[in-house]
Amino acid sequence: MANQIVTFGEIMLRLAPPGMERFLQSPQFVATFGGGEANVAVALANFGLPARYVTVLPDANPIADAAIGEMRRFGVDTTHIARGKGRVGIYYLEAGANQRASKVVYDRANSAIALAKPGDIDWDKAFDGAGWFHITGITPAISASAAELSLESMKKAREKGLTVSCDLNYRKNLWKYGKTATDVMSELTKYVDIAIANEEDVQMALGIQADVDVHSGALDRAVYEKLTAKVLDAYPSMKAIAITLRESKSASHNGWAACMNDRNTFMVSRRYDITHIVDRVGGGDSFAGGLIYGMLSLKSHQEALEFAVAASCLKHSIMGDFNRSTVDEVKSLLKGDGSGRVQR
Repeated sequence: MANQIVTFGEIMLRLAPPGMERFLQSPQFVATFGGGEANVAVALANFGLPARYVTVLPDANPIADAAIGEMRRFGVDTTHIARGKGRVGIYYLEAGANQRASKVVYDRANSAIALAKPGDIDWDKAFDGAGWFHITGITPAISASAAELSLESMKKAREKGLTVSCDLNYRKNLWKYGKTATDVMSELTKYVDIAIANEEDVQMALGIQADVDVHSGALDRAVYEKLTAKVLDAYPSMKAIAITLRESKSASHNGWAACMNDRNTFMVSRRYDITHIVDRVGGGDSFAGGLIYGMLSLKSHQEALEFAVAASCLKHSIMGDFNRSTVDEVKSLLKGDGSGRVQR
């Protein structure tokens, strides 16, 4: 049995209008759960790896209980979730289509994890039997105390010899408490073994400039090789960085690929043309889940990169934050079966 993979962050109630409707076009929302690190835990559990999710949720709160129940339904270990003061964070999602962009509205001030501070989670117990720890740049953006708790978790994980992965995930709407993303993330990234990012994350979270148009996603191999080398030079203990490449033609049509530099080789994945996106939220998280699975279970980093991109490609066809794909489905796409023909 593989060692536990622990992810840590905020799970939120996700409220979205039905289908592709605008906010309150009809007077209802479809309620599900989501959040970067929860999405990664679910992806890993679906791939058959032991995943443990750690967060802070309010005490005696039926919505928090439902969130935990949803994670358990996917086989994620929730026994180390802490309970405290505050509320369950909410995010509203209006799915875009064609030339109309998606919109996200956050309502997560004073959530339980925003109020949490170092010492609120017993990391010795949370990391018991674990070999990998995954976090994102979203949790440190929520509040100053959440940033301190994130730093505590990463230091503890490194101290215990876990591999630490971090999806830099820059969210401009969250950095409101007086520190910039670069102030906080450049310190946290010192404890990262495997970084995951897109071009904007590298520039906004680490302050490392890239000579690329973040909106095109077009791959100039030399530019990305130089960019990944700059990050690895800035963080000597980092073992690898993967960069996702989203080419947005419209809200419904994206090109999707990724590259990775593991200090030995610069790798580029195959590119997928995704023409009818169902839900792109969680696409990066499914890439992270696929990359962790690949690095733990497959023979080479190139194979891990290809698996991650294919897993994420499939997520674009699935409504909700969670990637409900299996290893066999991802491998089927990798073998070239992307026709969508009925399987019977």
